Amino acid sequence: MSLEDDRRNMAIALAGAVAISFSPIIYSLSGVEAGSAAFFRMLYALPFLAVIAWRVRGADNRGRRTRWIAVGAGVILGPDMFAYHYAIDMIGAGLSTLIANSQVIIVTLMSWLLFKERPNKAIFASIPIVLFGVYLMSGVGDESAYGVDPRLGVILSIIGAFAYSSFLLLFRYANRELAPAPSLQFDATLGATASLFLLSFGSGNFEMVPTWPGHAWILLLALLAQVLGWIAIAHALPRLPGSLTSFAILLQPTLSFIWGILILAEEPSSQQMLGVVAVVAGILAVTLFGSVSDQTST
Repeated sequence: MSLEDDRRNMAIALAGAVAISFSPIIYSLSGVEAGSAAFFRMLYALPFLAVIAWRVRGADNRGRRTRWIAVGAGVILGPDMFAYHYAIDMIGAGLSTLIANSQVIIVTLMSWLLFKERPNKAIFASIPIVLFGVYLMSGVGDESAYGVDPRLGVILSIIGAFAYSSFLLLFRYANRELAPAPSLQFDATLGATASLFLLSFGSGNFEMVPTWPGHAWILLLALLAQVLGWIAIAHALPRLPGSLTSFAILLQPTLSFIWGILILAEEPSSQQMLGVVAVVAGILAVTLFGSVSDQTST
């Protein structure tokens, strides 16, 4: 692609990252129960995505199998969204989002196990740094740790990160043909809606009847993040060189952390802030210096 194409796609990716960065903030402001919020943000997005996907259907050349793979990726996304929203309640919007985005390392390691893509030394060196950061953020031995239950919040964030990593691997496979982003997003959101209904209904806390103004916030979340933000990300990132995607990947959790402090008045402790520095440093090292080699060719 030309430099002009790269600039346009980078602008789209950054706009998507900014939109998604408000997700945990909007959820926190809604006051809606975590599982219900995760389900309804997907449900509310579906009709909008359906209309947009229908308008671009002529450019979607995927086969039925590829479409079902995208739906399956969404099914895996459901547990991530379920755990992530509960993690926000436990440890706050900023810390939970940063831990969840350690998926950058998890995806690389899973690719090594599944596809024989061996990580380089930068990735291996980043793993203990991120783990140490997550440990500090959990509040172990820290009497001033921020969060209702920091340890549980970290555990839920890690569970979400593993589910999100699995989703990204399958979603990337389903996007090999670079189909229109709205079509992919509709399929994945459909799968996530189904799995989230089962998870949320089974949790025993599911609020089936929408309440206002709480669900007005969830509708805003669906439109801003699930529709506009994710369509932008799904369109731009596969079309950008790796050197440009790293900034877009890091921007979203960093902004979420900043919004948590500025908008929600979250106050991580000194130990947790040190953990934040370690996690961001580890993710940054992976996105800037990490690479993989194909072991199957050796």
